[in-house]
Amino acid sequence: MNPVCPPEFLALAGDLADASGAVIAPYFRQHIPTDDKADDSPVTAADREAETAIRALIERRRPDDGIVGEEFGNIRTDAEFVWVIDPIDGTKSFIIGRPIFGTLIGLVRNGVPILGLIDQPVAGERWIAGSGHPTTFNAAPVRTRPCAALKDAVMATTSPQLFADSQIGRYRSVEGSVKHAIFGGDCYNYGLLAAGHLDLVIEAGLKPYDYCALAPVVREAGGTITDWQGAPVRIDSDGTILAAGSPEIHAEALRLLSR
Repeated sequence: MNPVCPPEFLALAGDLADASGAVIAPYFRQHIPTDDKADDSPVTAADREAETAIRALIERRRPDDGIVGEEFGNIRTDAEFVWVIDPIDGTKSFIIGRPIFGTLIGLVRNGVPILGLIDQPVAGERWIAGSGHPTTFNAAPVRTRPCAALKDAVMATTSPQLFADSQIGRYRSVEGSVKHAIFGGDCYNYGLLAAGHLDLVIEAGLKPYDYCALAPVVREAGGTITDWQGAPVRIDSDGTILAAGSPEIHAEALRLLSR
């Protein structure tokens, strides 16, 4: 049983997303300069300024909480509550003007994700959930859809190129078993799954700021989200993710991924 998320944290997460969205939206489709980080992933002023805005508000409102962020590192990670943030998940899509990126704001308590928010500031779309608080999309409750078998499922992944050599074969075994496979989308795919538009999302090589916010959004919409061995998602998970709208296809995909 996951600990219940205090409701005041949901309100704060919304404020954090409002602050970051106000920074990001004016940059969209403005051909802003892009830098390459050490891992060759792109970063822009929008990423950095949005994370700065989020962190500043956390420091004002919750100064004893920890922060794990993609752009500016980690502080107070031994705190009971740690905010895990990715200002723009899907920076490549953001750079080329595709509105399928999102801001991720997660909260973990003693390592367990208890709150997640996916915000698409250009489209004005927001998924938010907390343990004990059902997932909503723009304030309306949403649920995953039933799907009894992989052969009927629509699956998404950001890119097969992101899987390691030791993982690609297992991933392909699932891809070859589904009805349709869709590529691209980053965090946006998990919002679509929570709202009943997708059935399965498979990823690997993710960092805590990529996945901590996703776990409550999927879980509180009735879905299942684990690593490739079936373990619950924690801040120290191995970066493999299997998210499914129904327990049946999660179990079927897990058998193929955990070989």
